[in-house]
Amino acid sequence: MRDAGDGPPGRMVSAVDIDYHEWSGEAAFRDGESSGIEVGTGLRIGSAAGVQDGGEYAWWTSPEHELPFAADDVVVSWNATAPPGTWLTVEAQARTESGRHTPWYSLGRWSFDETDVRRTSVAGQHDESARVEVDRLVAADGVRLRSHRVRVTLCRAAGTDATPTLTAVGAVASAVDDRTEVPTSPPGPGVGIELPVPRYAQYVHRGHFPEYGGGGDGWCSPASTEMVVEYWGAGPTEAELAWIPRGHPDRSVVHAARHTFDHAYGGTGNWPFNVAYASQYGLRGRVTRLASLHDVEHHIAHGVPVIASVSFTAGELTGADYTTEGHLLVVVGFTGTGDVIAHDPAAESADAVRRVYPRGEFETVWQRSRRHNVDGDLVDTPAGVVYLIAPAGKVLPA
Repeated sequence: MRDAGDGPPGRMVSAVDIDYHEWSGEAAFRDGESSGIEVGTGLRIGSAAGVQDGGEYAWWTSPEHELPFAADDVVVSWNATAPPGTWLTVEAQARTESGRHTPWYSLGRWSFDETDVRRTSVAGQHDESARVEVDRLVAADGVRLRSHRVRVTLCRAAGTDATPTLTAVGAVASAVDDRTEVPTSPPGPGVGIELPVPRYAQYVHRGHFPEYGGGGDGWCSPASTEMVVEYWGAGPTEAELAWIPRGHPDRSVVHAARHTFDHAYGGTGNWPFNVAYASQYGLRGRVTRLASLHDVEHHIAHGVPVIASVSFTAGELTGADYTTEGHLLVVVGFTGTGDVIAHDPAAESADAVRRVYPRGEFETVWQRSRRHNVDGDLVDTPAGVVYLIAPAGKVLPA
């Protein structure tokens, strides 16, 4: 993260610089390099480029994307379908201000049903320029990133002609001020709007299916993702839910937890895995950052709920009686005075999911880049991270 004093004398530096760039559609995909790929509206395995681990693969590499600023980190997310026996891997490479290219770093091996491979991030990756923190490529101390590119490898098991299909891959690069306090944005176009998003409480699953990140205590991300998926009228069929006992509450949340679980991380909060889950049901999703609640309001005004990542100690957010290093919830609207209406899955029942949080407090616990933990130590926080999920034809606000 950058110091808030960075920049030329006399010029105010914005709190966060954000650059989201996406490759989707035939024209954009044809700008990349590939081997064994069939290029159309999506990327599929055509004639395989090679054999690895007993299966076939093909690959596509994006053009290098130049950034309009020096960035601290990059998060890659993707939309794809992966029938049984298929999976994909996603890698990223960045160029630093000094002109040095990082190695290709793995940002995940993703499959939907794990028939042949485990869905996982890859731990222990770093060099003098950058490191991988689960789902983020983070510049080393004193290093800034000036470009990035992405490589996707599509894979299938031996003996199958099935193929994964990649419909979009995007990367958000950002530079965030080192700040613990955040000014409150004035209310805007989302005031007085509340979207009819379903309500799911993660704690009704406490202790259930502990093989997926310990059970419901850790399922804020899949519960939030499933709320938005179902808001758009999508989600798993009854046949897909048949593996879960019929009497179990909110079975679609269990299903989402199973299909977002990251074996290396040991939890269901991997950001790109959650938007990839939504894409399996025909939706388009991205991980990005938004600069203020005013930006969230524009999405609400366009009918798009926003999944936000917050971090705080008990007492910092009135109405939330818990402490969290990182928690996902759904912003579904704003009151007439601009306070945040959230569907917070940290609840014991669906009736307790809807909360109203004070605008200024919420903006701080979502937007700041650092906070003091319960021991008084200063720790990093996600700083404006969101999931945006909507139907493929829905145009998101700029």
